[in-house]
Amino acid sequence: MAGPDGESEHEWMEKLKSGGSVPLLEPDNCPNGWASPSGDKFMVRGPDYLSTKVKIPGGDYLLKPLGFDWIKGPVKISEILNHPRSRVRKALDDEIMADNTPFVWAFNLQLPFKEYYSAIAYFVSLEPIEEGSLMDQFLKGDDAFRNSRLKLIANIVKGPWIVRTAVGEQAICILGKAVSCKYSIGENHIEVDVDIGASMVANAIVHLAFGYITTLTVDLAFLIEGQTESELPEKILGAVRFSELNPASANQFDISSEEIEGIPSRSLPTRLWKSIGQGFSHLLHPGSQEGSVSSSLEHANGSVHDEDNFEDAEENNEEIESNGDKTEPNGENTEKCYNMTAAKITGAIAASFAVSYTFDVLISDKKLFGGTTPKTVTDKEWWEATDKKFQAWPRTAGPPVVMNPISRQNFIIKSS
Repeated sequence: MAGPDGESEHEWMEKLKSGGSVPLLEPDNCPNGWASPSGDKFMVRGPDYLSTKVKIPGGDYLLKPLGFDWIKGPVKISEILNHPRSRVRKALDDEIMADNTPFVWAFNLQLPFKEYYSAIAYFVSLEPIEEGSLMDQFLKGDDAFRNSRLKLIANIVKGPWIVRTAVGEQAICILGKAVSCKYSIGENHIEVDVDIGASMVANAIVHLAFGYITTLTVDLAFLIEGQTESELPEKILGAVRFSELNPASANQFDISSEEIEGIPSRSLPTRLWKSIGQGFSHLLHPGSQEGSVSSSLEHANGSVHDEDNFEDAEENNEEIESNGDKTEPNGENTEKCYNMTAAKITGAIAASFAVSYTFDVLISDKKLFGGTTPKTVTDKEWWEATDKKFQAWPRTAGPPVVMNPISRQNFIIKSS
C-alpha cells in the first residue's frame, strides 16, 4: 500500500527490510546480504499445464517482500512471529495498534548444524485476501491440504560444482512431502517452520551446502501448487535471494531457560552427522576410504537402520521436479522419480553407511543394468553397478575429474 504521497511504501516496511543482521542489497551484487529476485527467474505451471506440461516465467509476486532474518540459537527457533522479541512481531503489533491490517507470511528454514540456524523470509499482503482464492484456501485449510500444496523452487545462482550437482539447476519440491512443516496461523500472520533436519536426504544436502555457504548465491520462491485448471497459471507468493552468507553474521536469538527446558538433546543426530561428514570426505578423497563403513557405523553409536530419519523417497512420496522434464511425480498415475544428481549423492551417502534406499531408475540409468523398462534398485546396487563399469575402463579413459567418486558417476552416465 502506498503512502500519502502515492510513491513510497509504509515506513515500517522499509525499516524491516533493512533491519536484519544482513543488509538488503541489489540482486546482482549482494554479498553477505539478501535481495528480491525477479519472478521471471522461476518457471511455474502455465495456464494449460495439465494438458501441455508447459511452464512459464513466474511474473509478479502476490506478496511484497518484508524482510529477511539470519539468526541462530542454542535450540531450534520456531514460531518466531509469536515471540515477544521478534522484530517483525513488534512492528506488526504497532501497525495493528495504528488500525492498519497487514497480513504477514513467514517461511522459517530451520538449519541444524553446530548451532541451530534459521533463515527466515518475510512477505506481506496489504490488501484483504480474496475469498475463495487459493491463498484463502491455504490459510483456512488443514495441515494435510497445506502439506500437499506448498511448493518451493530453489535455484543455485552461484556456487561450487558439488552443490549445484546435488540441487540441480532448478529444484522443485512440495515442502510438506519432502520435509516436516509446522504451520502457525494467527489473525494477522502465518508462519511455516520448515524443519530441514526431519529429512535425511534434505539434511544431507543442506549440510553439504552449509560448508560452502560463504560462496553460495541461492534464489528461493514459495508458491501454492495449482492442481486444477481454475488454479492455473501458478503465481509465486514471494521469493528471496541470499548470497554468500557468513555464519558469523547471524544474530544470536536469545531464548530463555524456560523455553530450553524439555527440549530433547540431539546427541545422536550430531554423531550421525559427524559420520555423514566423514562419508563425504571419503567420497571426495577416495584414497582414504578404508574402513569407512565400519567407522561410520561406530560413530553412529547404534544401528542406523533403526533411525526413522533415513527416509525412502518413494515411500514418503517426495516430489522433486526437474525443470523442463514433463514427468512430475506428485500427480496421480505418474511415474515417481528422483532428481538424478541428488539421487547420486544421497546414494553415495547410503553406500558409505551400507544403508539401502530405493528409487525409480531414470532412463539414462537403465543402460547400467541392461534394462529397457524402469527398474527399482537400491542405491547400493546403483553405486556398485556404476563403479563396476568405471573400473572396466582404462584409467586414461576419462578426464582427471572422474577420480572423484561422485564426479565419475556423471562421466559414466554421459558416456553410456
